[in-house]
Formats: sequence, C-alpha cells, structure tokens
Amino acid sequence: MVTIRAVLAAALVFAGGWSARADGLGERIRTARPVAIAVDPARSASLEATIRWDGDLAWVSLRNAGTEPVAVREVVLFDLAHGLAADTPFYGEGLQMLAQTAGTLAAPVDVGTYPDRSHYRLPEPEGFRRVYSLLTLEPRGAMQELVAFTTCRRFIGAFDVSATRLRATIDGEGIAIEPGETWSLENLMLARGPSRGDLLAELAREIAKVHPRTPWPSPPTGWCSWYCFGPRVTATDVLDNLAAMRASFPDLEFVQVDDGYQPTMGDWLETGPGFGGRPIGEILREIRAGGREPAIWVAPFVASPDSRLLRERPELFIAGDDGTPLPSDRVMFGGWRLGPWSAIDGSDPAAQAWLAELFATMRREWGVRYFKLDATFWGLMHGGKRHDPKATRVEAFRRGMEAIRRGAGADAYLLGCNQPMWPSLGLIDGSRSSLDIGREWSSVSSTGRENLLRGWQNGTLWWNDPDAVVLTGLPESEVRFHATLIHATGGAVLSGDDLSRLPEGRAPTLRMLSRPTGVAARFDDLGLEVGRIPLGNGTARYALLNWSGDARSVKVTFDRAVKARDVWSGNDLGTRSGETTFGPIAPHDAMLIEVAPAD
Repeated sequence: MVTIRAVLAAALVFAGGWSARADGLGERIRTARPVAIAVDPARSASLEATIRWDGDLAWVSLRNAGTEPVAVREVVLFDLAHGLAADTPFYGEGLQMLAQTAGTLAAPVDVGTYPDRSHYRLPEPEGFRRVYSLLTLEPRGAMQELVAFTTCRRFIGAFDVSATRLRATIDGEGIAIEPGETWSLENLMLARGPSRGDLLAELAREIAKVHPRTPWPSPPTGWCSWYCFGPRVTATDVLDNLAAMRASFPDLEFVQVDDGYQPTMGDWLETGPGFGGRPIGEILREIRAGGREPAIWVAPFVASPDSRLLRERPELFIAGDDGTPLPSDRVMFGGWRLGPWSAIDGSDPAAQAWLAELFATMRREWGVRYFKLDATFWGLMHGGKRHDPKATRVEAFRRGMEAIRRGAGADAYLLGCNQPMWPSLGLIDGSRSSLDIGREWSSVSSTGRENLLRGWQNGTLWWNDPDAVVLTGLPESEVRFHATLIHATGGAVLSGDDLSRLPEGRAPTLRMLSRPTGVAARFDDLGLEVGRIPLGNGTARYALLNWSGDARSVKVTFDRAVKARDVWSGNDLGTRSGETTFGPIAPHDAMLIEVAPAD
C-alpha cells in the first residue's frame, strides 16, 4: 500500500521561503523589453512595442512610428533563460479545447489527444513546445509560478517552453498597422504562491473583469443523445428518454438532441431520415410539452461538401486562393464526420446575418434556449481569405459568436464545444472541458484529468461541462471514480446513458449528481489526488481520487474537529481532527467525504 500525504494548509508546505531562482524569473519577465517583428524583418525598426506593468498586471501595446504601413508577424514579449530545473512540472492551455500540455519542461506530455501542433496543424517553433494563454510552473521546493494572458479581444497569445528557455508571443497574423496607429494588444498577468488552486482563482477573477458574463443561474442538468445513440439517434430514442426522465429523474431538466438529427453539416433546419419523417422542430416542441426543456446540437461554423448551404451560399465561407470555399483539410483538421468541412467567415456581415437568423429561428419556432455549439474552432481557422482583411482570426470568430448570441437571445445558454478557449471568453455560458467520454478506464482517467485541470474556470468564466456521465459499461470502482470526479468539477451534468434501460442500482448515483454544487474542487498541485469542495457554513466535501493501479490510503489534515461521512455509501466515519487517514482506496476508485463542524 502506498500512502499519500495531502496537506491542505498549503503555506506549511512551502514554509522555507521563496526560491531565489523562481523569484528571479518573475523579475526577468518584468524587466524584459518586447520586440515587434514585421513580416518583412527589414521593416521591424518602425514598430515600437511597449509593456506597462502595474503590480502583477501588464498592458501591452504596439505603435507604428514609421511613415508606411507595416505587416506584423508577431510581438515577442520576452525570450529568456528561465533558470529552472529541466524536471520542473508545468501545465499549459491549448488554443482549442481538445489540447492541453503537462509533464516537465524537458519532457512535455499531451494531456488531450488532439494537439494543436499536429492534429490542428498550428505552427510551433523548433525546439519548443507551444502552449496558449496560460502557463503554470511548479518548481520543486519553491513557490508555484503563473503567467497568463487575461484578455483575448483581438490577438492570440502563446508561451513557448523548453528545458532551458521561456518565450511569450502575440501573433500579428500579418495584418498591417498603419503609420501612427497604436494597437492595444492583450493583457498579461504574473502571480506566484504555494497553491495552484489559489493562483488560478486569482487569474479567473482578473479575466472576468475584462470578459464579464451574465451568469446562467446554475449548472444545467439533463440528458444527451450522443453517448448512447451517436449519429443514428431517432425520434423514438429521444422520446423514450424523455419518458424515463419524467418517471425517475426529476432534477434532469434538458433533453439535448445531439449530432445525427440533421441530414448533413450546415443544413441545421432540416431533418435526416432517422426521425421517420417527423421534423426536428416537432420533436423539440414535444419535449417542452412533456415538461422538459429542449436542447439542440449545432456546429454553426461548418458545412459539409454536400450541404445545401455550401451549394447555395458559398460567399459566406472562408475562401481559398481561387475564391471558392476553402476545405479545412487543406490547412488543418478536416472534421470528424461528413467532411472535409468548410468554415463560415465570421468577419462577413452577410454571414453574421445568416448566423443570427439561424438561431433566431430555432429559438422562435422550436422554443430552444440551450444550444450546444460544436466545432466552433473552425470559426478561428487559420489560412484562407476573409471578407474583412483587417480582422484578426479572434475578431472574426467573436463577431460570428456575437451574431449567434443576437439570434439565440441574451438569456440563452450557449455551450462551447471543441471551441477556441481564450477567444471564447465572455461569449459563452458553458464550456466543454474535455474530450468525449468513453466507457473504459483509459478514457475515464484521461478526460478526468482534462476536466480537473480546468476546474478553476467553473462558476467564474462559465459553467464547465465535463462531458456526459456514463454509469454503464464500467466496473463499480470506476463508476465511483467517474462519479466522484464529475461531482468535483462542480459543473454541468448530462447523462450519457439510455435512461430507459439504466440499471436501477445506478439510478441513485445519477440522482445525486443531478444536483451539482456549482463549486469546483480546488487542488493544490498537479497530482489531482485530493480536492476540497467548500459548501459553506464550515461544510465541505473532499474528492479523494486513486488514479493508480495500487490500493492507496490518503491523509488529510483538518484544522478543527469535524464529523465525516462517506457520501456514496452513507456510512458515518466518525469525528476526525488533525491528520487523518481515509482508505485504503482500491485501484481506479475514489471516495467522496463530506465533513461538517463537530461542535
């Protein structure tokens, strides 16, 4: 048996003071001089990049001091030797939802299975691993470091790491800055401290100041058709699950019809053959009449080669050199089904009008106010020609998303899926935080890490969507691990099982999960083994996760006497205080412990 000590009083862990090397890194970043690089390097001299620091926050700008327009390749905010050990653990965000990076500076590891650099064919400097928008470092025996962009209004910010160096850049995309013009680029933040969770909570608060959202009241709950029926979903499947929800799951609100109802990508108002000739709008209205809220899957920025939309409105799409819609497989991933897709040009007012009317129709005629927006990364697709040559990729994407919001309504729930992460800030109400779940341990564990690494975003930037809960096809221990982890995200809960056939023994777990706390567990490090979920009035839950193939006991330190119980079994675990042991926890298993003040 292996014993893990999880000390929650994080200041005690680092009571030896700050590392001189880590402290020096922050100082070198603050004193670095940014360098702007033109597409034609010989014209870089007229570009003046400036960083203005105020405490831990920085504002970045670029001015063209010359007399001619200059096409900007990138702005390098800093490029320096970081002075950290090569085995320093780190974490970096992806530009798109399916990519995250962890490991160490010398040996990066892809957390997601669809990396930016390979699957989406985004450029990466030789000798570096590129991550986007957020970088955390965990020097051993020293304070943790965070450097991140707190805005994404126009430009994409990235960090390049290696065993010896650290760079930060902003992509100029070859757009020309006019003589005398000044661009406000993206804001930067530096922070350091003993707890990963505390640093990320501070970052979330700073981001929300610039990209505020009107919060949806609570994380949504419901059922999703994809994980039991896939693209072969039928009207009968949907209505059978509606009946099961009404009979047994009163807290599941939304019935989400996923990919498969439409005949092809792009023709979202039409219905495919699987619905027996019944229009999708009719099914959605029946869901509402049955006492539940209808929800619909849409991939608004893409169209398949055989779509009516692409055939009749080719001018709405990002164009290739020949002026016709550019198939996305020429520059990046072509799409997972019915591809290669072409991408809607969000910079085009006509495309914005089409998007707004599409969602207004679904809201007005179908009564939908929950929209799962998949494949939205195609709205940020690199390459090709857009209607507005001065618009950055971020601006084009955000204009398209703003049009969707106008059509769907200010009170609609927009869920981003396979989305660009930072470019979506302030535009969506929910954010998928992992790849699709599968019914095997490799998927439960890998998507679990993806979700927990983004837990800090939940409730401040948006509600996280950890993907569907699957309670069938897994052994009991892995069901308990999966359920504990989903609860620990604090986010949305949508069942992915066929509820009309769900074993009765799994129903209590789903009923408990269908009342999410809205509060994500906070983890102190990248081990993600002990997470604390504060519930108020001194009550908290602890998610104790055993990722390994060995039985493990976990030690948690309480600073006062608490009464403890096992949430899943209901067993009373007695009064605990100080350092206390829970377990042993079986391989690929978990405990969910609730504690309350003993006095």
